[in-house]
Formats: sequence, C-alpha cells, structure tokens
Amino acid sequence: MAGVATVAVLAGCGGLEGQSTAGTQESSKSDSASVSDARKKLSKLAVKGRAPKTGFDRDEFGPAWSDVDHNGCDTRNDILKRDLVDEKFKSGTHDCIVLSGTLHDPYSGKTIDFKRGQDTSTDVQIDHLVPLSDAWQKGAQQWSADKRKQFANDPLNLLAVDGPLNGQKSDSDAATWLPPRKAYRCAYIARQIDVKAKYEVWVTSAEKDAMNTILADC
Repeated sequence: MAGVATVAVLAGCGGLEGQSTAGTQESSKSDSASVSDARKKLSKLAVKGRAPKTGFDRDEFGPAWSDVDHNGCDTRNDILKRDLVDEKFKSGTHDCIVLSGTLHDPYSGKTIDFKRGQDTSTDVQIDHLVPLSDAWQKGAQQWSADKRKQFANDPLNLLAVDGPLNGQKSDSDAATWLPPRKAYRCAYIARQIDVKAKYEVWVTSAEKDAMNTILADC
C-alpha cells in the first residue's frame, strides 16, 4: 500500500548517518517525495469541526480484533506478528497466537520484551493511529457497519506500541498528542494522513495546522 511505503521511507528521517553519499542522496530524494505526497494528500482532506461524540461505542466498529482477512488469525496477533521480532508462537495455532517477542517501540524508542499473559500483555498494545473515537467524530458515524469494521482492522491504521504511551494518547489527534520520540513524528503524521485519505476522514483546522508544522520539519 502507498501508505506503508510512505511510512517506510519517512521512518528513516534524520537517521542517514553511515550511509554512502549516493545512498544519502537517494534517500533524501525519496524523503522529499514522500513528504510532498503527504502534503498533497493533507491539502485534499476536508476541514471541518469535530462532530459530537454522541452514540460512539467500540462495538460500532465491530468485534474487537476480527479476522477480516480470513487468514485464521485475529487482527491483534497479525499486528504483533508483523511488528515484533524474535516471536514465539503457541503450538498448534498455525503461528497465530504470539506468546512472546521483542518490540522496538516507534513512539518511545524503547525496546520492550513482550510476554503474553494476564498481567503482561498490556505492556504492548495495538494503537489505532487514527483513533476510532476520532474517526467517529470526523465522518465515521455516517459509514456502513462493514466500512467501520474494515477501518478498525486495517493494518495501515494499526501499530504495536508501548502500552502506557498508547493509554496516554487515548483518542487524541495530532493537535493534542504526538509521539515523544521526535524522529518518528514524520512517519506518524504521514501515516495518519494516509489513513484519513483512504477513508475520507476529515481533519480539524488545528489538526491540519499541527500536521503541516511536523511535515515542514521533515
């Protein structure tokens, strides 16, 4: 997907030390193109005020972590499998249930050891980059139930992250919360824009200003 490609490029912003001159030049060109793409998409997003939160419920987006791609694994485990390294799986689950692994958290830069369990699973949580509540107040109230379910389980909008930071973010948009690790902010904003463009979720004026401010420094 184009969004994933954008993130892959932007995630390297500011981390070009040690590359050859040719590699640095090529990466810089790619970074510039990706930032330009993000700006273009942002410029086309509708700008409106936040609608009331009335009627919002997690269940409006379908059962949590549905197997929407019908691969036999729920979405949470799909994302853990994608974002962790050195994963170990529960036997007999066709590598569906992740028991442990290591997360290099994009939001904080910390390395987190994940271990499945009642008291430990929440150390790593799956963040909706564009929160469900935010989407609800910016267009999703009018969507079909199927579209909301797809949105809630779309890998483009999902990221394994540090649990406490995910709780801190809650349902904030870019105007009120950004990852503390500044090196990831370009990728974070670009990916939020990709998601909002894909699903036609609008932005507030304050949110658009915040996004443009981050992109200006990328």
